[in-house]
Amino acid sequence: MADKKAQLIIEGAAPIELPVYSGTLGPDVVDVRSLTSEGVFTFDPGFMSTSSCESKITFIDGDKGILLHRGYPIEQLAEKSDFLEVCYLLLKGELPSDEEKAEFTSVITRHTMVNEQMKSFLNGFRRD
Repeated sequence: MADKKAQLIIEGAAPIELPVYSGTLGPDVVDVRSLTSEGVFTFDPGFMSTSSCESKITFIDGDKGILLHRGYPIEQLAEKSDFLEVCYLLLKGELPSDEEKAEFTSVITRHTMVNEQMKSFLNGFRRD
């Protein structure tokens, strides 16, 4: 449910009430989905103030150079975490403990085996 409401007033028409949602990070968002049923569209060249989806995984503010995954700055993840730790973070919501990482790595490794018949299949292709 929306935290707040915004009212769009267009001369000669009844006011349109729109839900306003508070983001976990960043500015509030006005949900304009109902405008099409009112015969009104939004105009936002380049989608500069448009949120395309709700995400609990990623936050982006291009103007400020911010990219967060699950609240962690991408620079921190790139410097201090490996690929599988970031995979775990994206899937589970938190970075893994040493024990969780070992178990996750084991599961992933078991699923990376390539069937021997793939060799024959791939040998059927030309090298170029």
